[in-house]
Amino acid sequence: MALATPPLPSGRLGLLLPPMFPSQAQTSGATNGRDSDTTFGTTAWLSELAFGAEHAGAAGVWASDHLFWKRSAPECLTSLAVAAAATRRVALGACVLQLPLRSPAAVAKQAAALHALSGGRFVLGVGSGSHATEYSLAGVSFHARGALLDSGIAALRRAWGAAEQPHGYRIEPAGPVPVWIGGSSAAALRRAGRSGDGWVPLFIGPERFADGLASVREIAADAGRSPDSVVPAVVMVVTVCDDAARARAAGTSWLSSLYSLPAKAFERHLVAGPADHCAAAAMAYVDAGAAHVIVLVADDDALGQFRALAAAYDRVAPRGLTAGRSGQMARARGTGSWGEAAAAPAHERAEVGA
Repeated sequence: MALATPPLPSGRLGLLLPPMFPSQAQTSGATNGRDSDTTFGTTAWLSELAFGAEHAGAAGVWASDHLFWKRSAPECLTSLAVAAAATRRVALGACVLQLPLRSPAAVAKQAAALHALSGGRFVLGVGSGSHATEYSLAGVSFHARGALLDSGIAALRRAWGAAEQPHGYRIEPAGPVPVWIGGSSAAALRRAGRSGDGWVPLFIGPERFADGLASVREIAADAGRSPDSVVPAVVMVVTVCDDAARARAAGTSWLSSLYSLPAKAFERHLVAGPADHCAAAAMAYVDAGAAHVIVLVADDDALGQFRALAAAYDRVAPRGLTAGRSGQMARARGTGSWGEAAAAPAHERAEVGA
């Protein structure tokens, strides 16, 4: 069966759904007296985010993954099921699912179902994650995560590729589902080049992204694959505000709350400033070869800031743009940081998984 291709116009932006639930004051659903339940009523919140992103011009809506976390966090695949029901055109993707923490057979079934129910719009991004405590709580060996990821990807493809399993059993609906590889480590680059349908790193600047993409394409060619068979994407973390200093302070504080790390740990990884500046930063990734830029808004107003960024981006990058249009890096205008990094924080170096 040919690989289904989600609707991802080259060079377009996507929105990563917030990786932590909002407070009750930010949700639009009635609490029904459940003042202590911070997750109640958030179906409407997720639906409005996905619907709003699609109508703001997003090409994709994505969800991150943690089984165990220090904050109340949405579950990746169920969140995407809500997003699928709220949208009609955008691609929907896991960015990225920590596959070693789950049964590959169960994930194969869930992914195939999401792909079918969304009309072929689902992308399964996978990674190993880098938080040892999650593995301990899940009862899975942290040190075996790379091997478990490789065997899990192979198991997914076997489950989708066989019309019938032994004794007449089978996965239905059938696949295949596009599998994207998260991370920017050497192992992640090898995995993306050898077996990925896409590559999606986090906390990496345009120059490092371009270098990584060259490596992925070289590895793909060495493996007998077309270098263009791997869709290049990237996660860009932004805070949009006309006051660049205020944006930087607010964004790093938000990330500090998410990761329970000092705000200064994110100084080099956050694109902060006016919408035009952030749009130019996104364009730099496109010039570096990215076909899709997934935006993680480091602020509670994810949709409002994404709308402002998408409007500014449309002025810089008209629809129909071909990624890598000039082969040169764009330069951001205005104040604020590129968010480029010489190295990602230690807790996120291995794999994406905000």
